[in-house]
Amino acid sequence: MKDIRINKETGIRLTVLILALINQALVIFGISPIPFTSAEIEAGVSIVFSVIATLWATWKNNDATPEAHRATAHMNALKAKNKRKGGDK
Repeated sequence: MKDIRINKETGIRLTVLILALINQALVIFGISPIPFTSAEIEAGVSIVFSVIATLWATWKNNDATPEAHRATAHMNALKAKNKRKGGDK
């Protein structure tokens, strides 16, 4: 038998797939594997979406002052100049 090696990402995908299949089988047999109401799930999804949107909005470079706009323009000009020169080779 060949030596089978599974990297971390593949293992995670297979685990999620197996859990989804088990969940589907339980639903088919009338067993509710998720002990939450629809309203609780909706609230949870809403909270997760809000947290992700907040983190994403604060992570991005939000230029609010004229100085920040000039600094970003200067940085972009330096990056473009570096690309034309061939990078850090």
